[in-house]
Amino acid sequence: MSPATLQLDPRDNVGVALATLAPGTTIRVNHADCPVVESIPAKHKIALVELMPGDLILMYGMVVGEVMRPIPQGGLVSTSNVRHRAAKYTEERQPAANESVDSSLWRNRTFMGYRRADGLVGTRNYWIVVPLVFCENRNVEQMREAFEEELGYGRGQNQYRKRVRELIQSRSMSQGLLGEFAKERAERVFPNLDGIRFLTHQLGCGGTRQDAQALCGLLAGYIHHPNVAGATVLSLGCQNAQASILMDELRARDPELSKPVLIFDQQKSGREESLLNQALDQTYEALVEANRATRSAAPASELTVGLQCGGSDGFSGISANPAVGYVSDLIVGLGGKTMLSEFPELHGVEQELINRCETDELAERFAHLMQTYAQRAKAVNSGFDFNPSPGNIRDGLITDAMKSAGAARKGGISPIRDVIDYPEFVRHPGLTLQCTPGNDVESVTAQVGAGCTVVLFTTGLGTPTGNPVAPVVKISSNSQLAERMPDIIDFDAGDIVDGSMTISASAERLLDLSIRIASGECLTKAELLCQYDFIPWKRGVSL
Repeated sequence: MSPATLQLDPRDNVGVALATLAPGTTIRVNHADCPVVESIPAKHKIALVELMPGDLILMYGMVVGEVMRPIPQGGLVSTSNVRHRAAKYTEERQPAANESVDSSLWRNRTFMGYRRADGLVGTRNYWIVVPLVFCENRNVEQMREAFEEELGYGRGQNQYRKRVRELIQSRSMSQGLLGEFAKERAERVFPNLDGIRFLTHQLGCGGTRQDAQALCGLLAGYIHHPNVAGATVLSLGCQNAQASILMDELRARDPELSKPVLIFDQQKSGREESLLNQALDQTYEALVEANRATRSAAPASELTVGLQCGGSDGFSGISANPAVGYVSDLIVGLGGKTMLSEFPELHGVEQELINRCETDELAERFAHLMQTYAQRAKAVNSGFDFNPSPGNIRDGLITDAMKSAGAARKGGISPIRDVIDYPEFVRHPGLTLQCTPGNDVESVTAQVGAGCTVVLFTTGLGTPTGNPVAPVVKISSNSQLAERMPDIIDFDAGDIVDGSMTISASAERLLDLSIRIASGECLTKAELLCQYDFIPWKRGVSL
């Protein structure tokens, strides 16, 4: 095969153009010449044989499309001549051979994390402020502006800054440090607290009771998250998402309720000023305690890593995604947890994942969640085949099955230990499948709500996504993106495309970076940009 073209599996009848192929040139495939009869842009697919209507397009050895119009050998595979088609699957497992990667060199590798009372280990130390309903978003913003500026975490200005300044001065006076804090503050008051995160949203009332339950489950996951020291919760009082539901969801994840949760009800408090002054006072005292936490060495097996992609291109499935999959296998081999989500982007690879499930029950649950999701999409005259975005299509991912075949590479080859629905919390070491949309922010929000302490996020087009409490490591599928958007990309996997780096070598570099980020030795680009995206999934059709 010419280095300008890649055939991903011997069964494939299309190849990936690694560089733009000009008509009139010839590539060599399986010791045979293949003439290029039209321009094939880089990342797009070239027909390696003549294809006729009804023929199936094969990539990675699996069905990713169906031919609608004749495609000559050496012609461009595009939306004008191919439509979505995926292989059918059954719930019956055909257990795959046990495969693994060698994690032994990483066995003694540790990261510096925050060990919580419940035994979980975080990579950051945050306090979170959350509303139970969108009516409280303004009050959350008031707290954000007051705390962030006065505590040295950001900029803002409102009438409650004075209140926080008084709290600082009061404590400083009791410790004989008034002069230290009387001046304008630029440094952080709480050096061991990485920040306070304010998670506003548009849910909590007006939807179904199931929406309110799911929201409370998600927020409980964030409170229980090992990167979180505790939470301040603002409630209006009359909304569907009641504080009692939140606490029940939190007990389901942490029966001992080992973290402080401060709940304030505006309708009981009366005036807004009364509500916010109480919330500021009690939260400040809780921050003093949260600041006592310090990092200590923890084995890499304590990591929980989300496997995510967004703004994918035709190279994602051959560079960044396989590298992340190899990292996942390394972490699983160490006894850690990894999580593969985005169910609309697993359509077409269901049988492969079913075969990797450790039990029939897990295979049945995965199939049931996929089928239910697909039925909801069809009920509103949509479907998984609507998933690829204009950017995906423009850069070579022309069908959902083609996109899924590459996206699934993020899950590596490890057996699937668990299957969870949104907004459940991760339960077992190993690889977990989590039902979420393909929407980048909704899916990352869900993964972190399920306990992911670091998220590995691949992109071929450039996506700035971050998260309020977990570092999101952005991995580019091509070096041109890393050079063009260095402010959002943390790691370049493009050298896999040109052959100068193997998948395994790139993955080990990525794991090393991830451990340093987990230890707080360096921040992700999203953290530096204060990109704190948080969108709860309202259980409808979101692809």
